[in-house]
Amino acid sequence: MVSFILTLKRLVSGLFRAFKQRNFVALFVLIIIMLFSGTMFYTKQEGMSVIDALYFCVATLSTVGHPDFVPQTDLGKIFTMVYIIVGTGLFLGMVGHLAYALIKGTIREEKRKQAES
Repeated sequence: MVSFILTLKRLVSGLFRAFKQRNFVALFVLIIIMLFSGTMFYTKQEGMSVIDALYFCVATLSTVGHPDFVPQTDLGKIFTMVYIIVGTGLFLGMVGHLAYALIKGTIREEKRKQAES
């Protein structure tokens, strides 16, 4: 449990550092727009509930995938292909910036500890 709390603390501090970067904020906003537009599309075009559509969009962007849902319409299939290509690139870019912020924070902490010793 202690390990989980320490890891969560590192993640939250990494997020705060990442939000100070313009590129991260831009990617974050684009991801929110992607999630919103995907949710609205699948709700209207494929007849999914808002929660199911949002879940599908998050699973798709995080590259986990959704085993039970396959778009039924041709427009839905085309939209999903574009959504996967564009969204996965944005999501991986955002994760990369977050990882950079976490590593940068870890290096700072190590330097601070060495300076104190």
